[in-house]
Amino acid sequence: MKKSTKIASRDRGAPEISPANSQQAAGAAAFPIVGIGASAGGLEALEQFLGQVPAGSGMAFVIVQHLDPTHKGIMPELLQRRTPMAVAQVRDRMRIKPDSVYVIPPNKDMTILHGVLHLFEPSAPRGLRLPIDSFFRSLADDLQGSSIGVILSGMGSDGTQGVRAIKEKGGLVLVQDPASAKFDSMPRSAIDLGLADVVAPVAELPEKLIAWLRRGPHPTEGEPAVATRDQGALEKIVILLRARTGQDFSPYKKQTLYRRVERRMGIHRIDRIASYARYLQENPQEVDLLARELLIGVTSFFRDPAAWDLLREKAIPALLSGLPNGGTLRAWSAGCSTGEEAYSLAIVFREALEQLKLKGRFSLQIFATDLDRDAVDKARQGFWPAAIATDVPAERLQRFFTRQEGGFRAVKEIREMVTFATQNVTMDPPFTKLDILICRNLLIYLTPEAQKRLISLFRYSLNAGGYLFLGNSETIGNAAGLFTPLDARSRIYRRRESAPQFEPAALPDWYRRPAPGVLPEAGQPEPPSNLQSLTEQVLLHQYSPPAVLVSDKGDILYISGRTGAYLEPAAGKANWNVFAMVREELRFELSDAFQKATRDRIPVTRSGARVAQDGRPHAVEVTVQLLEKPEALRGLALIVFRDLPTPPEKKPPGHAGAGAAGGARVAELEQKLRMARDELLSTREEMQTALEELKSANEELQSTNEELQSTNEELTTSREEMQSLNEELQTVNVEQQARLDEFQRLSNDMKNLLESTEIVTLFLDNELRVRRFTSGANKIFKLLPGDVGRPLTDLTGVLVYPELPEDAREVLRTLIFSEKSVAASDGRWFTARIMPYRTVENVIDGVVFTFVDITLAKTLEAQLRAAAAPPPAAGSAR
Repeated sequence: MKKSTKIASRDRGAPEISPANSQQAAGAAAFPIVGIGASAGGLEALEQFLGQVPAGSGMAFVIVQHLDPTHKGIMPELLQRRTPMAVAQVRDRMRIKPDSVYVIPPNKDMTILHGVLHLFEPSAPRGLRLPIDSFFRSLADDLQGSSIGVILSGMGSDGTQGVRAIKEKGGLVLVQDPASAKFDSMPRSAIDLGLADVVAPVAELPEKLIAWLRRGPHPTEGEPAVATRDQGALEKIVILLRARTGQDFSPYKKQTLYRRVERRMGIHRIDRIASYARYLQENPQEVDLLARELLIGVTSFFRDPAAWDLLREKAIPALLSGLPNGGTLRAWSAGCSTGEEAYSLAIVFREALEQLKLKGRFSLQIFATDLDRDAVDKARQGFWPAAIATDVPAERLQRFFTRQEGGFRAVKEIREMVTFATQNVTMDPPFTKLDILICRNLLIYLTPEAQKRLISLFRYSLNAGGYLFLGNSETIGNAAGLFTPLDARSRIYRRRESAPQFEPAALPDWYRRPAPGVLPEAGQPEPPSNLQSLTEQVLLHQYSPPAVLVSDKGDILYISGRTGAYLEPAAGKANWNVFAMVREELRFELSDAFQKATRDRIPVTRSGARVAQDGRPHAVEVTVQLLEKPEALRGLALIVFRDLPTPPEKKPPGHAGAGAAGGARVAELEQKLRMARDELLSTREEMQTALEELKSANEELQSTNEELQSTNEELTTSREEMQSLNEELQTVNVEQQARLDEFQRLSNDMKNLLESTEIVTLFLDNELRVRRFTSGANKIFKLLPGDVGRPLTDLTGVLVYPELPEDAREVLRTLIFSEKSVAASDGRWFTARIMPYRTVENVIDGVVFTFVDITLAKTLEAQLRAAAAPPPAAGSAR
């Protein structure tokens, strides 16, 4: 973060920018600009945060809150009492200055451009606005790696997508410790996504921010150079990371590694990279944190929408045009992070199918991989916070997502198209025979050598005519002869069928074969290119037992090996259910094993059946196993048939008559067995009928459940809107409470002021009715608390002032105050002053009487007059 060598003088007003001086504000800010997002309970957190920022820090703070759009906020006045910095409510096109605090006004959205704040009318309806996300994204775009975001107390997940954008640009994210937050939803949402650089109580965040600014990386116009003396320490850090996590970060750019390492050094206040390497050796948990810092994947739905539109309008239709009916496209999302781009591809594919209105059935299989296991686990869930509404259009959100508590989940149709796995793209085997390969914003972190190897590897993985989709900051470099750009402005490339001579794909150690033009060693035949495939076929045909993959209902999905001895098509309409196709001799054993395996979720084996093969009975063993892994086969069952050796028949001892009797006994037992099997078959048919009835009832219940789910989604939407309104009301309530406390203090001050001056004050409205009076007024007018609202003419008192009502009306008419000395019947004197009562808006709303006791002054005046009067003449008595 660049720091200004000169700190501008603090202007309390922060004036608006004019077109004439807009050029001056067009450059990047020379001082840190910190965006702060807070919601419910945020006032207390903001006061603690700003109270710990030292004077003259040179930073500027922009506060974004959820505010009631119909209420005039007093947040600037409340915060001004806690900080020496200038606090102002934002006006449109206000330029940011250092040592200042800016507060978003109610019912406005706010962005920043070249250090200038701009206000917009909200586009989202009340209750669904995400102003923190909107501003943080703008801040990240404007300041890039210098952007700083702070998340404080609040409900919901507003701000999560915003700090994601800040992390994408390499900025800093600080989050209040949820344990110290009044409402922990907003801080916890940012922490759960692994986006927080610093998590601490709110009072400690300013100190950690200042420490990071003093030591943290300061972006310059070029890449930061790694000093020669630091190379060794950096390599030791890579070794520690590989030993601890098993992940090799050596293909990363040295500058990228150095920036991330420097960020962690700044947080821990470590000055030398060698010292940080020793710190890693002594603190293994810091190695895990550094690995997470390096693996943070910042992604979003439909990033660069124009490129996704191009993929839907041109690339996918071109692939589908050459696909036979029932065909499947294969795609790979390398470095998928939390899966947004993989799901985006699935959604775009469905939209392309609907637009083309093809008559055949086509599908898309997406393999999404990432090095970060935690990110892959999150991606599998297919669940995101409600803030994705800013990235996903409302129509797509309604169709391809279901609203659940706390966010949105991708529908089953979309989730089933994507298979997630953990993979190191630079070391592990790639997916092959691909039609689409997405690798966005991964290459920019790797060295040029690693980029070149991956581009060559990607070409090897793609089919002829397949598409490579890169990030907007990435290109294919020197491999332009291998790909043709789909559009000059996009980063979508099509694999050329015939390419000029180029280096072969630099495959990792998992797969090596002679490069073109290199002969194998003498006496060693060159292995066929499909050696692996041929070997697998031999193993499957000669050594693997016949097997069938079925659904939980018994519908056959895949057949391996020769199963003709165990299965045969049933007469009548084609039925691919295994229970309809299994031979009669195996039906009971298979049904029993399947039910037990499905119920107990354990492998079950039955070996009592015999099947006739070549005119002789053979013993058969049936094994049913419910599959749990891989994820794509979860819930399916694998049925394996194995022939057992048939024991030799033993003739019973005795004479021939005994043999005949034994044969009769065998025939009788076989007859009973057939009857038992017929009875079992009848029972099974009855069970099947009952099952169909239960299935029909289940479908009705499922329909009812969908209706209830739809109602629940509507209630969830209403609850979110009510939650947002509740946050606004809480903010208003806190401001009103602060205003009430201020009024209470002012009331106490005024009470003490009036009592200390002993000035009796009487407030009347425009009709000269009593509105309020101070202590001591009851000694002049004999007032009681219940006299409020009585006309002035109804009051009796000790003043000898009959023209008092007329003088009051005259003051109301002319607005000229009146002052007289008035005597009282008990001998006291008062100065009676009558003045108009003016409101804050300068509106006349009655009159004010003040009475000052001047009895002592009158007494002294009388005594002085008496002393100054000449004595009577001597002869006057006569």
